[in-house]
Amino acid sequence: MSAIALRGPARVVIRQHRWPLRIAVLVPVLVFVVLVGTRLWTDHVTDAFAGSGCSVVHTTPGCTDTVNAYLDRRLWTTDALNWSSRLMMVLPAFVGIFVAGPVIARELESGTYRLAWSQSVTPAGWLAAKLAVPAVVALASVSVLSAVSTWAQTRDNAGHQLPVWQEPEVYRAIGTVPVGYALCMLALGALAGLLLRRTVTAMIVTVAGYGALVLALDKARVHLWPVLTDTFEPGSKYRFPSEAFDAGRGWLTAAGERLPPDACLDWNSDFKQCLADKDITHRYIDYHPASHFWPLQLVETGILLALAALAVALAFRVLRRAHG
Repeated sequence: MSAIALRGPARVVIRQHRWPLRIAVLVPVLVFVVLVGTRLWTDHVTDAFAGSGCSVVHTTPGCTDTVNAYLDRRLWTTDALNWSSRLMMVLPAFVGIFVAGPVIARELESGTYRLAWSQSVTPAGWLAAKLAVPAVVALASVSVLSAVSTWAQTRDNAGHQLPVWQEPEVYRAIGTVPVGYALCMLALGALAGLLLRRTVTAMIVTVAGYGALVLALDKARVHLWPVLTDTFEPGSKYRFPSEAFDAGRGWLTAAGERLPPDACLDWNSDFKQCLADKDITHRYIDYHPASHFWPLQLVETGILLALAALAVALAFRVLRRAHG
């Protein structure tokens, strides 16, 4: 009976919000087509340029137009990837806004929820349907966008520099983190809608919560997984690991004490004397290598899902207290 009862309010949610839900499905399809088409087209252009005998570094007579056209196409590809990353950054906020405002707060503000509850639908069943339908759509849409963004951001057949994974704009657009953000904002939006019962206010609070969450996790990300540390003597040649995430650097004393980078400055005339006075023997660099990408992603996703579960539990508790 409960499964049959759940299908009724779920159908109502779909009918009430069919256009936003359709857009949530069509946008990922459009982005998928654009990104896949762009990457495959760029691969074709790169292969054709490689066979042209022209070079970007050493331009020869007669190759100017060919080189310029090639660079223009690669710039267009970079722009497409940047726009897809921006879309992935704002998409979780839109999920939260949609749930906080039109789905939850508007019905509570207008009182139309009473009609649903008079049709043999319990408050818990009503909230479950309000969460389940957007959750399924968001999970499917964001998963598709994340997968194609990951593929497009990391695919390159010509050895060109790609956006590094540790850049916040790229990191939040690939892997499992976008899914965690979407589900977390869905839950936080529902909680805001239930607590505030005002459409615009709930939407504003949800956006503010998303901004605070992004800032907090961007700052904490470096600490979510143990870093690796390299040490080397001042003046020695050191090559920072390729595609690594710089987590901090400074000086080490003979006793193992860490000092900030500005404890001694290389360009000062008394640099060597400074090292001697402070008993500094080595530099240190903390970093996350590229192999830490998935551990960091999974830990951050776990945090987001835990917050989502907590927000959902609080939302049901608020509903029970308010309406028995």
